[in-house]
Amino acid sequence: MDTIVLIGQIIIGLLLLTFLVVIHELGHAVVARRNGVEVEEFGIGFPPKAWSRKWATKLVGKKTLWSINWLPLGGFVKLKGESDDAKGKGTYGAASLWAKTKILLAGVGMNWLFAIVAFTCLALVGFPKVLPDQFNIKSDAVEVAQPLKIAFIEKDSPADKAGFKLNNQLLSANGQSLKTPEDLIAFTKQYKGKTVTFTYSDGYKTMQKAVQLRATPGKNQGVLGVQTNSQSTVRSTWSAPIVGVGTTIQFSVVTLTELGKLVGKLTNGLIGQLSGDAAVRKQSSQQVNEAGAGVAGPIGILGVIFPAAQKAGLTTLLFLMGIISLTLAVMNALPIPALDGGRLFVTLLFRALKKPLRKETEEKIHGAGFSFLMLLVVVITVADVSKFF
Repeated sequence: MDTIVLIGQIIIGLLLLTFLVVIHELGHAVVARRNGVEVEEFGIGFPPKAWSRKWATKLVGKKTLWSINWLPLGGFVKLKGESDDAKGKGTYGAASLWAKTKILLAGVGMNWLFAIVAFTCLALVGFPKVLPDQFNIKSDAVEVAQPLKIAFIEKDSPADKAGFKLNNQLLSANGQSLKTPEDLIAFTKQYKGKTVTFTYSDGYKTMQKAVQLRATPGKNQGVLGVQTNSQSTVRSTWSAPIVGVGTTIQFSVVTLTELGKLVGKLTNGLIGQLSGDAAVRKQSSQQVNEAGAGVAGPIGILGVIFPAAQKAGLTTLLFLMGIISLTLAVMNALPIPALDGGRLFVTLLFRALKKPLRKETEEKIHGAGFSFLMLLVVVITVADVSKFF
């Protein structure tokens, strides 16, 4: 039964990630069509092909081949004459520089737009507060403190033996109010080894349990054996669309900043590995490990999405989808060969140098970039799988 559930989660997770990539590619296709470039194929997933059909639409065009492919890892758009030096009516190469810029950045724009819509919806129902200075309109913001919920229960721990369940709300212990994880940690540290009475709720009724706390917890064990979450949410009304735009910009800046720190840490770590000093090499190895722990690929993302959806509900899932979407936007906007920003950067560079960008040159540059990205995906995926074990 657990295997069936896991398979179902993976399938649904792949569909959601594919959805984010498909809306990205749809942006390319729609803007290409509006700028006179023919869309030859719009593919969902990657080949080998499972099904295809020519379908005339006003958005994408009359001659477009729509296909569903066997590898559900995203999607793609094939434009007529995709190289910069292509000639002829309806080709990407024949489009103006401004048209090419709009086509290349349209996918990024669609991912940011999805994040804005997702965050606007969250602002209306309750936006999780994850940054201390998170953007909102103070005159229209109402912060709602969430109860202290159990997010993880250690097997055979006092909490497990007492019968606590995930999402139970811890209200007090021995009459002392519990509002934050720090409150619980301080209380259990004070009363370790003793029997205490917890007042808690399952969301419907309030109950009490007497629990014998651990006196001497072992390595990676807690006195009670739980992890809790008391994240507050902020609700808005008329300002929800403004909050949607503002938080998308704020989170994009934070994502870019953290990415820069990650690259810096990884670079310093790799350079430090070449040092003759053993202490420097040890510190550098730690930096590389920390950088690797902060990166997740498709497998790692799936490992986050569905436990969050099961334990915290659709609100958390929508928040994660918004974060993943804006991360896709930020990554694709960077001047990395093979990505949208990289393609635009190479095009602008050759224009600035006043040199023709030949098809062979373009393919070599972006082919090398794509190969590096695929290697990186493989390495990160292996690291993701290893985390499960």
